[in-house]
Amino acid sequence: MNKNSIIILLVIFVILNVFITKQIINKSIAPNANSALEHLNVVYEKTSIDSNEQISNDRVQKNRSLEYTRKNAITKAVELVQPSVVSVNVIKTEVVRNNRFNSFFFDDFFRDFFPRQYERKVQNLGSGVIISEDGYIITNSHVVKGATKIKVILSDGSNLEAKLVGNDDKNDIAVIKVSGKNLPYAKLGRSDDIIIGEWTIAMGNPFGYLIKDSKPTVTVGVVSAVDRNFHISDDNRVYKKMIQTDAAINPGNSGGPLINVNGEVIGINTFIFTKSGGSIGIGFAIPVDRVRSIANEIIKYGKIRPIWFGFKVQDITPAIAYSLGLKPSQGVLVSYIEKDGPAEEAGLKRGDIIIKINNQVVDNADDAEIAVSDVRVEQELMIEILRNDKKENIKLITKEYKDKSGSFFKL
Repeated sequence: MNKNSIIILLVIFVILNVFITKQIINKSIAPNANSALEHLNVVYEKTSIDSNEQISNDRVQKNRSLEYTRKNAITKAVELVQPSVVSVNVIKTEVVRNNRFNSFFFDDFFRDFFPRQYERKVQNLGSGVIISEDGYIITNSHVVKGATKIKVILSDGSNLEAKLVGNDDKNDIAVIKVSGKNLPYAKLGRSDDIIIGEWTIAMGNPFGYLIKDSKPTVTVGVVSAVDRNFHISDDNRVYKKMIQTDAAINPGNSGGPLINVNGEVIGINTFIFTKSGGSIGIGFAIPVDRVRSIANEIIKYGKIRPIWFGFKVQDITPAIAYSLGLKPSQGVLVSYIEKDGPAEEAGLKRGDIIIKINNQVVDNADDAEIAVSDVRVEQELMIEILRNDKKENIKLITKEYKDKSGSFFKL
């Protein structure tokens, strides 16, 4: 065998050896490689799932965070009081005078054919707030006065018949009642510690059955002022110590609650100043301390018992002031004492000068009426007087006036 043949054989041997070795390596590595690849795929899929779950959780957390930032004291107060705000729907009977003819002849001739007056039924809408779980509701007297039928629609859509328990038309507060148990009711707060500038929320439910959603409306503002006093209205109503707010009180919201951020009722929405008929940010609410006192009286007695003070006063005119040596604006003069009345029993005398009532300065008869506007029967009245140039304090206990309807200074 020559040299070339030997070289060829060696080359063939090397090639065969390499081929056989490669086959052996492939058979031993392939299963492990496939397993590793499958493992990588599983890891990728798990990582992808975990990543999606994390993204979803992040979104939930962000939504919760946004929801939390949107909820504040105002929204929480609304949520708390909303179920207790109701729509008050009233049918009234009004007497209409017929002035068809302005002649004595025609009046006499047509009297039997065209009556001078007739009755017609009219509908009135207002709001109210439930104050007890057994169905007592506060609203304005002007909403329900003269009602022959009262229906109340709750925020959940329930339609209930209501009856008038009683009303104080002078102070424009009425109490009505529906039959029910465990009704949602609002908490009455205080109005003697209201802060000018604090948030206020005016709520009302004027639409009733006019729209499908019976949830109340909400407007927000601040307390603009307190202790706003007004002259006696044409309806002989007295609005004293009123809360002023710029929260919009729209038509139909009369009788609804004015609440603070704690979800407490601080007043009853009553009227607005307006030129257009809509809100211009000057609204007024009856303070809840007076409302509570009136409501308790009505619920207990079915009416407001007339108060007997037993005295009358008059303003001190410049002429009277000169004769008595007083300043014209210094107090009011006691001009009359009723025999055996509360004032006489307390020791008040004709000619006394009243300068304070229940620690409120009295400069005129209007001030005196304001000072006793929240006083009820059998309550104390602390009166500071000037008598013979000396200050004295007198405690008067009010009584119920049995014989006359009477009010302050009207015996």
